[in-house]
Amino acid sequence: MEQRDVWSVVRPQDLVWVALFGAIAAFGPDRSTESALSVCALGILQLLEPRLFPSSAKARIVFIVLKFASCYSIIYWTQGIQSSYYWVLLFPVTSAANALNLGWTLISSIIGSGIYLSFLALLKKTPEYTEVVEPSQYPELVMRGLFLPVIGYLTQQLAEENRAAVKQLAEASRNLKEAEAAVRRTERLAALGQLSAGLAHELRNPLGTMKASAEMLAKQVEPSNEIAREMAGFISSEVDRTNKLVTRFLDFARPMSVRLEKTDLIQVIDQAVAEVGKHVPPFDVTIYKNYSPDIPPFLLDGQLMERVLYNLLVNAAQASPPGGSITIKARDVDGTVEIAVIDRGSGIEPKHLENIFNPFFTTKSGGVGLGLAIVSKIIDEHEGKIAVESEPGSGTVFRIYLPLRETPEEVNA
Repeated sequence: MEQRDVWSVVRPQDLVWVALFGAIAAFGPDRSTESALSVCALGILQLLEPRLFPSSAKARIVFIVLKFASCYSIIYWTQGIQSSYYWVLLFPVTSAANALNLGWTLISSIIGSGIYLSFLALLKKTPEYTEVVEPSQYPELVMRGLFLPVIGYLTQQLAEENRAAVKQLAEASRNLKEAEAAVRRTERLAALGQLSAGLAHELRNPLGTMKASAEMLAKQVEPSNEIAREMAGFISSEVDRTNKLVTRFLDFARPMSVRLEKTDLIQVIDQAVAEVGKHVPPFDVTIYKNYSPDIPPFLLDGQLMERVLYNLLVNAAQASPPGGSITIKARDVDGTVEIAVIDRGSGIEPKHLENIFNPFFTTKSGGVGLGLAIVSKIIDEHEGKIAVESEPGSGTVFRIYLPLRETPEEVNA
C-alpha cells in the first residue's frame, strides 16, 4: 500500500526535474544523441532516488555512483574539460550532502572535482579532444574545481540544520502531546476526585452503622444459629472491605500534603522492596536492584515515594509469571533522577496505555483502578513525570523522573 502511494503521488519537484532535463536534452548547447541519452539517464536517476529506498544510506550511495557515471558520460560527449555541462556534477554532490554526513559529502566533492579535472588527461590523446587549455584558462579550471566542494559543504550544513529543526519539531510535538495528555488526566482527576470525596464522606456514616449492627447481631444470635452468625460475619467483613475502599477514595480525592525533606532514595527503594517481600501471600518473583552510586540525598517525600514504588512493584509482581524477575533501577541523568521498574510479564495492551493513569480504570477483575492514579498524583506533586513502555507478552517498564533538588531554594526557583 505504501509503495503504491509513493508512485501514485506526483510531487511538484518531479515536474521541475522533468522540465529541466527535458529542456537540457532538447535545447542544450550540445544536442547529440549520446549527450541527450546521458542527460535523460541522469534525470531518471534524479527522479527515482527519493522514491526507491529513500531512507537507505547504502541505496543512496549506489544512486550517487550511478549519477557520477552519467555525469562523466555527459561531460565526455560535450567537449570534456571545455564542456558547458560541468555543473551537472552538482547533482550527485548535493545528493550526498542532503542524505549523508559531512565526510561522505567531502568524498563526493573530491570525486566530482576529480572527474572533471580528469578530462585534462584526454587533451590531444583522443580524436575527440584536440583543443589545448591555455595558461590563461587555468584560473577558471581552479574555480570550477573548487565550485563543487564549496557548494557541497554549504548544502550539507543547510541539510543538517533542516534535520535538526525537524528533530526539534518532532520533540516539541511529542512534548505537546504529553502535556495535553497530562492536562486531560488532571482535569479528569479533579472532577472525579471531587465526586469521590463527596461520595466517600456520605458512605462513612452508614458503613459505621452497618458495622456496629452486624457486631451487635453476632452477639445476640444464639450459638446454635450458625447461618445467622455466618451472615453477620459476612456483613462485618464486607463493611471492612468497603471501608478500605472508601479510604482509598479519600486518599485520592483529598489535597495531598507533600513534605519535601532531604532523603536517601536508595533507602526508600530498599524499604519498598522489603514491604513487597512481606506481601501475603508472597509473590514468586525475584527483585533485582541496580542503583547508581552517585545519586545524592535530595528533596522528596520519602513515605509517599515509598508508596509509589511499592504500588509499581506489586503491579509488576502481579503481571509476572511464577519464578519471574523484576528489576528496579535508579540513576542520575543531567540533574534528573530516573527510576525504572522493569518486569517481563504479560505487558499492557496498546489501547490501554493512555488510560492506565486514569482513576477507576483497571483490567484486573478485583481491582479498583486507583493505584496508578494515586501514583501519578504523587509524582505530579513532586513536579516529576511518569512514563510507561509496554509490549504485550514481553513486559512493561515504568519510568519516574524526579528533579534532583537538594535545597529549598531550588524548589522555589
